[in-house]
Amino acid sequence: MNSAVKQTTPAPDGRSIRWEAHRAERRGTLIKAARRAVHTIGAQASMEEIAAASGTSKSVYYRYFGDKSGLQQAMGEVVISQMQDKILSAARSADSPRSGLRAMVSAYLQMAETSPAVYAFVTGGPAGDAAGTNEPGVAAALSDFFANISAMMDHAVRFYLEGHESDAVTQAAAGFWPTAALGMVRAAGERWLATPPGPARPTEAEMTDQLTAWLFDGIGWDSPQPAAASASSSAPPHDRTRKNSAAAGADK
Repeated sequence: MNSAVKQTTPAPDGRSIRWEAHRAERRGTLIKAARRAVHTIGAQASMEEIAAASGTSKSVYYRYFGDKSGLQQAMGEVVISQMQDKILSAARSADSPRSGLRAMVSAYLQMAETSPAVYAFVTGGPAGDAAGTNEPGVAAALSDFFANISAMMDHAVRFYLEGHESDAVTQAAAGFWPTAALGMVRAAGERWLATPPGPARPTEAEMTDQLTAWLFDGIGWDSPQPAAASASSSAPPHDRTRKNSAAAGADK
């Protein structure tokens, strides 16, 4: 008669669990302190400067994050996650595809403008005194971020097109629109962040409205008939601008 061998799972080590919880809490505190330091010092802040501003030693940061790349990755995961939550939340609360797109653009610009130095530190983007290139961990977090935002934008675009006449080419090309839109918003947003305050820099609300108009009205035009297209192209530029502005207003 065979007897089953009773297998037991070792009980969790209480000290190990407490240590891991303490370590996670300490990492979170150090990330917050580093974020404040970068906001004040700039994206070029060194580990020594970050540690001094945080009231601790450089060795502590090295112990918890390995090196500056590890700190950038850890901070990037936190910042990007917060940005994603705010953008997606803004889109979900909108009552139309256009207002949803505007809310997403506004949330992105607002969070980036809150601290251009932190944005540059974690993304490597050219916002002001930007840091270097993206680290692999940050790049992965950014990739997930853009994938999730792209999926939300794709849903909004297809919902919009369902209520408008569009041919097969437009329907097929719509799948590429979120990627193009994200690229434009990020590139324009980073250039906007790097532009010194003054007449050449729109306010956040103005920039949001302009980007929304470029993006949304860009997918809203019906393909012109050959005769109409010829007449439009032969008209003076100011006449074409007035016609386009009128059409944009009608679509709103």
